[in-house]
Amino acid sequence: MKLFRFGLIPAMAFLLGVPSPAQDKLTDHVNPFLGTTTLWEKEDLGYERHREARTWGAETFPGAALPNAMVQVTPVTMYHSGSGYQYEDKTIYGFAHTSKGHWNLCHVPILPVTGRIDPSDYASAFGHDRESARPGYYQVYLERYGVNAEMTSTLRCAYHRYTFRPEDAKELLVDITRSNNNVWEWSLRKDGPNVLTGSQGGDGKIYFYAVSNYDIGEVRMLQGGRRRRGQSPAGVSIVGLVDFPESKGAKALELKIGFSFVSVENAKANLEAEIAGKTFEEVAGEADAAWESLLGRIQVKGGTSRQRNLFYSTLYRSFLWPCLRSDCNGQYTDVRGQVVTADFRYYTDPSFWDDHRNKLVLLTLLAPDVAADVVKSITDKGEKRGGFMPTFFHGDHASTFISGTWQRGIHNYDLRRAYKLILKNATVPGRWGRAYMDEYLEKGWISDKDTVGMPFYIEAKGAVQKVLEYSYDDYATAQVARILGDDANYELLMKHSQNYRNVFDPSTGFYRGRVDGGGWIRGFDPYYPYFQHMWREANAWNVLFYPPHDPQGVIGLYPSKKAVEAKLDSLFTEPWRGYEVENMTGFIGQYCHGNQPGHNIPYAYYFIGKQEKSQHYIDLILDRFYDMGAEGLAYAGMDDAGEMSSWYVFNAIGLYTYSPADPEYIVTVPLFDEVRLRPGIGKELTVKKIGSGRKITSIRLGGKAVKGWFVRDADLWKGTDLIIKTK
Repeated sequence: MKLFRFGLIPAMAFLLGVPSPAQDKLTDHVNPFLGTTTLWEKEDLGYERHREARTWGAETFPGAALPNAMVQVTPVTMYHSGSGYQYEDKTIYGFAHTSKGHWNLCHVPILPVTGRIDPSDYASAFGHDRESARPGYYQVYLERYGVNAEMTSTLRCAYHRYTFRPEDAKELLVDITRSNNNVWEWSLRKDGPNVLTGSQGGDGKIYFYAVSNYDIGEVRMLQGGRRRRGQSPAGVSIVGLVDFPESKGAKALELKIGFSFVSVENAKANLEAEIAGKTFEEVAGEADAAWESLLGRIQVKGGTSRQRNLFYSTLYRSFLWPCLRSDCNGQYTDVRGQVVTADFRYYTDPSFWDDHRNKLVLLTLLAPDVAADVVKSITDKGEKRGGFMPTFFHGDHASTFISGTWQRGIHNYDLRRAYKLILKNATVPGRWGRAYMDEYLEKGWISDKDTVGMPFYIEAKGAVQKVLEYSYDDYATAQVARILGDDANYELLMKHSQNYRNVFDPSTGFYRGRVDGGGWIRGFDPYYPYFQHMWREANAWNVLFYPPHDPQGVIGLYPSKKAVEAKLDSLFTEPWRGYEVENMTGFIGQYCHGNQPGHNIPYAYYFIGKQEKSQHYIDLILDRFYDMGAEGLAYAGMDDAGEMSSWYVFNAIGLYTYSPADPEYIVTVPLFDEVRLRPGIGKELTVKKIGSGRKITSIRLGGKAVKGWFVRDADLWKGTDLIIKTK
């Protein structure tokens, strides 16, 4: 049975004295636990488990956060898991203050404790029947210590409230040498009657300034035995124990913590600016209001309760990364380690390989001010690190983001500065640029090793994937060249955008790796998945029909549209061969929704006149892969900083970013009868579905018939209606 926890949250909040959100609020539809579980069963995984390693779940966290904030205050049940939290775990080690879902972060974990503390054994058991969450709020009862722990947050601050048993003395364990990263430096000290300050180095150096509502007695550093994960540099367990001598009684222990990646002084200033003088209820209410405002940019009518809950939960998940890294005073620490003051907000890099496909477009539409500041942030990093735009895994999909953002009307950044960086990525080999660019520029493709006897987890070049994605990045960069009038580089890059053809093997109908001499890799098996050989986290089936800028050209690689249809039909019906790979789960035939490389595949039927077949598989994906598992809380695979969630959001409203570098969307059949979308720039769009079928018979925008399947931004945001008729 699938269990949704939405009904538990308002009830638990009422019992704890936290105001429950008013009924019919959009935040009521959000379940922060969605995506926190691991897939275990064969029917969900697509294969039978034999290995001890967990498969990759969505790796999301349930803790409190604001949209694109610096702070995510969230429980840690397992260090070196994706987000620090796994729903099936039964103990909590602490409450960390940063999280993403990529096995990093989890800065400065703290835990309310009482009694004699063993620094090697302090985790508390907990149960989901006494745990709840909603946007901007998290609560759990720690059974070992008899403490009800609640937390909320602002952009740069966390607010903890711990209700102990009246007879217990209150203490706080600060796990200052532990996080999901290697902690290379740390400090912790009392800095006033009720003030605690310190820092932790690991994936950036974070500073904190904490104020308690009880006076602090002393801060003791306790050292225990060796531990395996998240250990200190010495390989031993070192924790800080903070006591509060006059703390017995019913009044809860409250801790307000300001954070900064610059200094303790800035952490204090952030606290004073965002949280000082406010009650827990006020901060939690403001967090709820911030999410309500963002979620309210898309309002839906119709659909089932399950679909509405999934829609707003995935929309929520789409706005947790990238994260703020600058302070209230505009200061941040740049990639050179220098403190800089800027007139924009400084953000972490997006997970470009994953979320360039859709999430960054959603960010551009609903939070254009954040999108512009992200461009400014990555431009700042690129100019200070070799002149190359930051990359992530394959390609430099910042080019896709910049092309799409500018063409969607976001112009409050310096396009020429950004273009200089992405152009260098596309034309110059270098340490901070694209990998294997000397080979790509010389030959138009990248070689790889032969596959005979090679295990799936090998870390090779991922050469085919790189060629496919570089060709798309070249196209995206060419669009910026065209905008800026750089005709010579436009022509060069458009030529390079056809390099995907160099790794297509017509004898097999698949993209295929090539060895250094130019021949095709031997022992080719399109069913066999690799972590990074030829393809990235995929097999040959799951990179078909990429790249998205030239769908007719890709279709033209096959002898006929009938051949394309047969290939697609086989892709969705040929069974998975039972390969047990933790980063590939959730299958329809060979199609794997649990990883990103194939997320454009379902739309390929559009280009051979079979839209209804695309819609069949889009509907199947929306229905099967977002509330999986026994609890109904698992995704088919990693959310990857919001990409998986954004795929759901766009398809649920009937507009998908097939080629995110271009300011247009492919029209699909929405789940809802009516969608009102209020973008950050432009006027409100109303999407209406007429008919109960899933085959599109006509598309009208502003009363005019739309030819083909695509609609452009320039036409959408004029205060008009998009009418999708179906049968």
